[in-house]
Amino acid sequence: MFENFDLSKMGAMLEEAQKQAQKMQEEASTKEFTAKSGGGLVSVSMNGNGEVIDITIDDSLLNDKESLQILLISAMNDVTKMVEDNKKLATNQMLSHFGGFGIKP
Repeated sequence: MFENFDLSKMGAMLEEAQKQAQKMQEEASTKEFTAKSGGGLVSVSMNGNGEVIDITIDDSLLNDKESLQILLISAMNDVTKMVEDNKKLATNQMLSHFGGFGIKP
């Protein structure tokens, strides 16, 4: 499994991995993911770091607390999954550059 693996290059590989990880984090902060629920009555947007950056709620839901809660939870879960999937993909791509240590989806 580790034949042709040169330990003397490990420091350089780790340094490169740190640079790649920092670059991934910077790129993630510029990405935006949006999920809608209830046919667009609720919309939640997150950046690639998982920070909520916008929530839009249709006025028709303001008098229906239970529906609003359900739709908000649904949109939050969907957009969170999008962000996590993007992180996994980016990590897999980064690791694949280092000798095929990628994580299988």
